[in-house]
Amino acid sequence: MMINGQTEVIAHLGYPTHSFKAPMIYNPYFESVGVNAVVVPMGCRPESFPQVLRSLFTLENIRGALITMPHKVSVVSLLDEVTPTVRVAGACNAVKRAADGRLVGDMFDGAGFVRGLQRKGLELRGARGLVVGCGGVGSAIAASLAGAGLGAIALHDAQPAAAEALAQRLKTHYPAIEVTTGSNDPAGMALAVNATPLGMNAGDPMPMDISRLESHTFVGEVVMKSEVTPFLAAAQARGCRVQIGTDMLFEMIPAYLEFFGFPTTTAEILRSVARLQY
Repeated sequence: MMINGQTEVIAHLGYPTHSFKAPMIYNPYFESVGVNAVVVPMGCRPESFPQVLRSLFTLENIRGALITMPHKVSVVSLLDEVTPTVRVAGACNAVKRAADGRLVGDMFDGAGFVRGLQRKGLELRGARGLVVGCGGVGSAIAASLAGAGLGAIALHDAQPAAAEALAQRLKTHYPAIEVTTGSNDPAGMALAVNATPLGMNAGDPMPMDISRLESHTFVGEVVMKSEVTPFLAAAQARGCRVQIGTDMLFEMIPAYLEFFGFPTTTAEILRSVARLQY
């Protein structure tokens, strides 16, 4: 990929950056279709994030920003306009500058995750699901699962207040869904999701009790440091079907591209050109 004076930049903001996979998907795609743009990982600690975000959007060749952990929740209060999806999820993972200079945010994590499940044949309508981790990505996934017709959802977070706040938002916007909090027991669930960072570092504990997983439960992961995390490997050993973390990313990128005004594509084309490394 040739970078020159016409290259537009998409900042990939998060911390730490060692598990970032988006540059290995977007950049080969841009090269394959002749788009003069580049996704650049930018490691930003939480205390610096507000200043960094504002500074980046003073650049003339900034096309937008991908927002990832740990900034998906905190970024919402820094924006001038957000979509209804962001309001429900309480989090945002894409920011662009409007023609009048306002910063506008949207959220695609949940949509990507759910599209991946549906393409694998999982029937969500009326089903029971567990989401462990109620930060930015977990909130987005829970909101999209509710929107897809999930019948009941159990929420768990190391910070109980985060789970309770998400539960209230879900009850407000999706009053038909049964919402419970406080337990990460996957027994009896059609779907169990790890939406925490557990699995990014060696020796991390499991997000839920693996011995309680049943073979009919579909298990989803958001961690992308490795293709098959210890959690997914343990789930597969119990006979569970799984969705790897990058499946969510491939499914959401077409929506990201449209948001930023780039030519869109399909998950299949993105997979064919990606240069993923773990």
